[in-house]
Amino acid sequence: MFNNNMMLAQLLQDMQDPEMMREAQKMMADPAFKERMKTVTDNPEFKQSMEKTQETMKDETKVKEMEESMKKRVEEGNKQLDEFKKKSAELEEEEKKAAEDMKPKNKKMKKKTSSKKKKGGKKK
Repeated sequence: MFNNNMMLAQLLQDMQDPEMMREAQKMMADPAFKERMKTVTDNPEFKQSMEKTQETMKDETKVKEMEESMKKRVEEGNKQLDEFKKKSAELEEEEKKAAEDMKPKNKKMKKKTSSKKKKGGKKK
């Protein structure tokens, strides 16, 4: 359902939301979160990846290529996210209509009676 470009676009939108950023600040202040992040940053593979990224950032040509690539990914992600939200809204509307159709109508209906006569009649 969500692909990487769409997730990137959603992340960038979320970062513009003050409430979302307050929640992120609370999470980052949590000692358990800090401990998990220390575990991640102490990982040799993470350190190696960061060193590689820092080296790449020194090359202006590569930085421009990365920026252009990122802009394209964000544009594509925004289009996909908009389509997803539109389809979700349409589905929600369809579900509401279906739920309304299933609700019993408040019209007074005659109680059905059998047209068959009871056998045996009345006892005296």
